[in-house]
Amino acid sequence: MMIQRRSYPWIKSVVAVLIGVIHFIPLYITITVALKPKTDMSSRWFLPTSVDIGNFLYAIEKAKIFNAMKNSVVITLFSVVIIIAVGAMAAYPIARNRSRINTLVQFFILAVMMVPPLSMLVPLVTIMARIGGISTYWGIISVLVTFQLPISIFLYSNFIRTIPRELDEAALIDACSPFAIFYRIILPLLKPVTATVIILTGVNIWNDFQFSLFLLQAQQSRVVTLAVSTFFAQSSSNFGAAAAAALIAVLPISLMFLFLQRYFIQGMVDSAVKG
Repeated sequence: MMIQRRSYPWIKSVVAVLIGVIHFIPLYITITVALKPKTDMSSRWFLPTSVDIGNFLYAIEKAKIFNAMKNSVVITLFSVVIIIAVGAMAAYPIARNRSRINTLVQFFILAVMMVPPLSMLVPLVTIMARIGGISTYWGIISVLVTFQLPISIFLYSNFIRTIPRELDEAALIDACSPFAIFYRIILPLLKPVTATVIILTGVNIWNDFQFSLFLLQAQQSRVVTLAVSTFFAQSSSNFGAAAAAALIAVLPISLMFLFLQRYFIQGMVDSAVKG
């Protein structure tokens, strides 16, 4: 006798709502703190009795948040472009040529992903100081690209393995070179995983604090994370201005995620099929 299991589809809805509420709470508190005047000493859980944009004006003037956003946009944009170009080109031969050397290279890439970045911070800052990379775009970009490339190569190589080899063979019959096969056939098929790489690496680079703190020491080269941190000190902290600066800083990366989210899940799933 078959025992029928009851399905409760409403449980999934309840769990999804709870997860959404948990993720919304920090944003809600940030908004309430940013909109409250300094004289409002009520709980951060309560909405402000009167909306005050003074925290936003102070954040713009004191932290120079727009200049910091410009630096973050430049660093993130160039870093992500390099990560996509180098990651896709490096992943193609790894995915297509099953050799012992390529297997070792892939294992090495996975091993690099396991290394904590902070463990190499001291020698890294020393090297960058010797070659003049402190407070420069190229210095921070080279460091961020180095640490974000392994995840890019990993995702691209797994995704390319899901693309049939018959496409490459048909192109070889038509006298296409390996570079032509990659740029004309493989690259246009990488849109889903490219969106995934953009989101994962772009968010990591935009939110980077540990490398930016030591490598971007000049005030004019500060990024958004450093601009927000200026409102926190050992003696006193301005939570309202920090919350306002954080809300301004999170807008560009949030818009990017909303624009690319329809490709994000597809790219993650397809990259994990043969991972």
